[in-house]
Amino acid sequence: MRLVKETVETATAEPAPPPAPGAEQYVALDFANSALALPGGQFTDLLGTPADANRWLTERDLAPADAGLQEMCTAQLRTLREQIRSLLAARLAGYAPPASALSALNEALTRAPAASLLHWDPARGLYRAASHPTTQIVEHALATLAADTADLLTSPEADRLTACGSPPCNRYLLRHGRRHWCSTRCGDRARAARAYARRAQPKAG
Repeated sequence: MRLVKETVETATAEPAPPPAPGAEQYVALDFANSALALPGGQFTDLLGTPADANRWLTERDLAPADAGLQEMCTAQLRTLREQIRSLLAARLAGYAPPASALSALNEALTRAPAASLLHWDPARGLYRAASHPTTQIVEHALATLAADTADLLTSPEADRLTACGSPPCNRYLLRHGRRHWCSTRCGDRARAARAYARRAQPKAG
């Protein structure tokens, strides 16, 4: 209960920034950025509670609003998020991806079919829809997020992957030009920090 209370308090201390560049194209990037480090040692987790996680998935068409997620399912989402973040970090550092992260991603990929199958209904005609049953909502979301991560890391755009250059922000983004900030707020914070550091330097002579 204490952790839930802290999540609410930190979330209201500073509003969550808008999606980082690239997050609208790759939901996996938005997923990796759902744990936010904020100034002043604050932290907010957009998947902190089952209700938070259900809302996050619903807003991205990965689950119905009445999915009724439980803590066990929410914990699975948070675990996959950390594995995805370790894959992104390894890609940026030029290291081999952790074996445990690869295994976790591949396991999520095989949990449920991510493809929408072709169906027929006399009233609707031909339409596509996921074939997973209601009990596999989270499994399908995990498979979709894992597939999107694999697409990102194997695409040419992976070369544009970078981390926000404004501590303590821990978000990832796809770089456009020389921009290394995930938001205007982070860019302003970094420029203010550089200006302060210049003023703090002792003058020569």
